[in-house]
Amino acid sequence: MYTGRTEQPCCLCDSPDTVARLDIPPRAVQLMKHSAPIAWRDIVGEVSIHFCASDWETVTDLVVDLGMNPLSRCNVARASFDLREDFEALLNETRGEPDQTELESRLLADAEETLAAVDDPMTEERDVVEAHVVIDSLAEFDVVSG
Repeated sequence: MYTGRTEQPCCLCDSPDTVARLDIPPRAVQLMKHSAPIAWRDIVGEVSIHFCASDWETVTDLVVDLGMNPLSRCNVARASFDLREDFEALLNETRGEPDQTELESRLLADAEETLAAVDDPMTEERDVVEAHVVIDSLAEFDVVSG
């Protein structure tokens, strides 16, 4: 029995052969294409997006060299995430919105730690790209560390 996340196609071109995965905070879903119908506050945990080899090269160049966030080109339908179960319909009771601040704080702290160690030979390019995307995405919503 498999209990982990399934592999998704490239979020840019829909290729099934992916080479890189980025984990982003749920709030960042709002920056992706076709995200309007998704209630980002109901996402549990990180959102994973995958890239094929050719798109990964482009994304790396855009993020690291040009400082651009690629999420506006990523299709949210190709992202991997879990939604909380909807017990409201079953129980006829309204529940409060989940608090995403702890997850966002952890992802932001990890991203800042990665960028602080960018010159360390053990820091991988994928981690640097993910750190930039997380920081830039949360900055769009005025979420900063501290």
